[in-house]
Amino acid sequence: MLSRRAMLLLGAAALLPGDDPFEVVRRQWRELATGPVVHDIDGFIRRAYAPGTDPEGNWWRWQIGVPKRLLDSAMRTGYRGTLLLEAVDHFVPESVLDDYDGTSTGANRVDLCTVLLLRAVLGGDRSDRSDRSDRSDRERAARAVAGLAPVLRYVTEGDGFYRDGSFIQHSWVPYQGGYGAVLLSGLARLFAVLRGTPWEVADRQVVHDSVERSFAPFIHQGLCMDLVRGRSVGRHPDGARRRAREIAEAVLLLGETAGAAERERWRGMVKGWGLLDDDRVAARSEPLGHVLMPMSARAVHRAHGWCAALSMSSHRIGHYEHGNGENLRGWHTGAGMLYWWTPEHPAQYADGFWQSVDPYRLPGTTVSTRRLPDGAGTAWGETLTPWRWVGGATDGTYATVGHHLSGLESSLEAFKSWFFLDDAVVCLGAGIACRDGVPVETVVDNRRTGAALTVDRRAGWFHLEGHAGYVVWDGAQPEIGRDERYVTLWLDHGTDPTDAGYAYALLPGASEAGTRARAAASTWLHVLANTDRQQAVHVPGLGLTAANFWQPGTVGPLTASAPCAVLVREKSDGTATLTVADPRRELPGLTVVWNRHVLVFEALPEPRTVTLPV
Repeated sequence: MLSRRAMLLLGAAALLPGDDPFEVVRRQWRELATGPVVHDIDGFIRRAYAPGTDPEGNWWRWQIGVPKRLLDSAMRTGYRGTLLLEAVDHFVPESVLDDYDGTSTGANRVDLCTVLLLRAVLGGDRSDRSDRSDRSDRERAARAVAGLAPVLRYVTEGDGFYRDGSFIQHSWVPYQGGYGAVLLSGLARLFAVLRGTPWEVADRQVVHDSVERSFAPFIHQGLCMDLVRGRSVGRHPDGARRRAREIAEAVLLLGETAGAAERERWRGMVKGWGLLDDDRVAARSEPLGHVLMPMSARAVHRAHGWCAALSMSSHRIGHYEHGNGENLRGWHTGAGMLYWWTPEHPAQYADGFWQSVDPYRLPGTTVSTRRLPDGAGTAWGETLTPWRWVGGATDGTYATVGHHLSGLESSLEAFKSWFFLDDAVVCLGAGIACRDGVPVETVVDNRRTGAALTVDRRAGWFHLEGHAGYVVWDGAQPEIGRDERYVTLWLDHGTDPTDAGYAYALLPGASEAGTRARAAASTWLHVLANTDRQQAVHVPGLGLTAANFWQPGTVGPLTASAPCAVLVREKSDGTATLTVADPRRELPGLTVVWNRHVLVFEALPEPRTVTLPV
């Protein structure tokens, strides 16, 4: 975590009258530096990074990895040579900042700006420099900082931060837990070391907002959720915790250049993650409710005693990312994988989960069992589906989420919906069709545990001791698999189904008695529709009606003129909220009719949710 010394240093003005700004940056950088140091810099350059050498292999090593390490070492050791400057000028020309595309976006852009800034500081912080070279290095530093501008504003396509909290890298991959962590760490350090200098970064609001909007939703009990970690999920058994710590350190450092209220709030948040040991700070609990990020096909739901997250794919978000020989069997992670945690099992998807789980039976997914080669599909995340309908509607507490699924290198098509409630996730599937000549399966769950499984097929419920209950409707009979590490429940839709479906509920943390009671409670939930035109439920106890309209039509009391998601919540105070969304983001207009007597209609100026006295 951020050292107390560094925190005190950042609390003071960074630049005093007469101070050399290059020396200030260098001093600040040394205070925050960690990791190994290269001492024989010139020797390394002559052997492996000499000016004039033609780069081979991965571009990242030549433009980011190696120069960052060498420049960091130079800043920390007092290096005064010129060979490093010549090498960086050769391999990382300032032209890498000319355009915001290719390999110069997002986290890579921040790293490239850092390299060019350090090169300018190293050139300017020299006793033998002339006035002319000093001005040149000041201009280099200014250009390096100006190159951050595209990262500091919201984007509507490609890499960067989106207003719904999404962060994308490699064009198609949600990446808060990978490149996003690198970006946040890099910006936090730059904000700190440039504070009070002529190059101080003033435009920080998007980055500050990202702490709670983009990163915090994906940290749970001290781990970073795998659905935003791209190809790195199987890289290290403790990778999820390492990423969470990296994000926590970045948040704490960012707080040192933020306002007092943000700094206090973020410290409490990090302590609530279990990643800050400071008795002076009061821990903040992870906020309950639903966070939906349709631009990255991700959703996170927190309720009392459990948390769930959903990973989908679309015309703009890939099924999965593989590259550099990593994550070669992550084929179905974007096929509706439903992660969930209880306090007793915070590391359910750690400890070798990805190395040992059956990649064809990831929890929540609907897949063709057609065998796929390692690295199937286009590398770096460009394994897109043709469908636009992914996302849903949420009032911040409950949610209806839908996914028009297309299989990876498969003819599989399915319509999947999830309804996130207080103590359950209701899962519906319809229109499941495939022509691959193999069975199609929906995986109810695949839990890394040796716990006992109790089954009552006649009543339609299953209970996994210490984990959850499952209620399956319509007489479906899940298959059960057990091996040394996993208990698996799945529904076999047969070979080449034409219109298969499913309906079940996941009850995280439920007892056996509670599961049995829920299965017997015929009035708890009504499935209003489960077809390839609409999927909808009504939960009387919550006053909740939620529907995903794949096609216009009527379901229960709701009628929609076009595809959309609708969530209605009638409250005990006599009011109701109506939340409507266009997951495809293409409608010029939409009419939704709720067949209900309403006394007054109170619309917001820019309505996302409206309140209706009923």
